[in-house]
Order: sequence, then structure tokens, then C-alpha cells
Amino acid sequence: MLKIWGRTNSINVQKVMWTVAELELPHERVDVGGQFGGLDTPAYGRMNPNRLIPVIEDDGAVIWESNVIVRYLAAKYGAGGLWPEDPAARAAADQWMDWHLTKVMPDLHPVFWGLVRTPPEQRSMTMIETAAERLARTFNLLDDHLADRTYMAGDHLTIGDIPVGAATYRYYALPIKRPALPYVEAWYGRLQERKAFHKHVMIPLT
Repeated sequence: MLKIWGRTNSINVQKVMWTVAELELPHERVDVGGQFGGLDTPAYGRMNPNRLIPVIEDDGAVIWESNVIVRYLAAKYGAGGLWPEDPAARAAADQWMDWHLTKVMPDLHPVFWGLVRTPPEQRSMTMIETAAERLARTFNLLDDHLADRTYMAGDHLTIGDIPVGAATYRYYALPIKRPALPYVEAWYGRLQERKAFHKHVMIPLT
């Protein structure tokens, strides 16, 4: 059976759990990281030398890095659905997964960490507000992309929606200024109708 290591309030674990739920895969999840600890054990270090979450084990394959896990699970269990079989369609999904890493997370992380994980008296509001302004510009690009698409790579949910969708939940959950994003909001509304997204991503930030 598929085994997953990671705590539920980690955005990287949420990406994997959302994927697992969409694919309806039998699995076992083990709480590690954060308040649960367990990342400093020799056994965990052998699975992931970076000592980060998530990690999965599937049929003897041990895999870390959340976007890689999403791709692996979709390729193995969701060909033609989450995993586009056409190379061009798959590249369209892939590029938005990488965009999430290079454009969204560098600014979402300091905003989230500053507002959720940092005591008010220790926050740098200048840093938070500057990163939020950059996020607004980034999400305007996403809005333009979604103007003529139902999902990130076309007319159905693919791997391209998973990382960006998880980040978008946090973007809307944080108390920051946001521009009007009609196409992002329409797409985000479609994600919220999915049971897997609602269960594994739309949970308290803390």
C-alpha cells in the first residue's frame, strides 16, 4: 500500500494528498514534521537526506519532493486524466507546476510565514507588504492565462492545477490586499467544488 509521510497542514503534503484523493488510491499517512518531529531520525534520513516532507513509498520506490511525487502518482495511476498523455498538453501542465515554484512560492512563503507563523511583534510588515505586492502582479498573470481556460492546461484538472491550486487557497486565506481576479476566482470556485480539494487543501492554516 502507498505510504505517505507528512503532516496535513503542510502545503507540500496537501498537494500529494489532494492528488491521492483525486486518484482514489488506498494509502496510509504518517504524521511527521512540525509538532510531530521525526525528521531527525536515521530512518527518515535514509528516505530523504534533506529531512523534509513529504516522502512516499510505493511498491518499493521511495520518492521525495512534492511536485515530483504528484507527477509520479499521476503518471502511474492517472494517465489520460491528471497526467496528460499528449506531450504538448503535459508540457503545458508542467510549466505551471514550475511557475508555481519559481514565481509564486518565493513571495507566498514570506507572506504566509510572516502572518501565520511569526508573532506580531516580530513581523516585518514592510517585507510582507512588498511580497504581497509582487504576488498581486504574479496572480494577474495567472488571471490572464485562465481567461480562456477552464483549468490550467485545458478543459479538465491535471497536474498543472495541483500546486497552483494549493497556493491559491493560501493566497485567498491570508489577510492581504488582492487585485480583482475574475478568472482566477472562477477557476478557484471550480476547485472548491472538488471533494478532494476541499478535504485536503481547504483546512486551517495553523
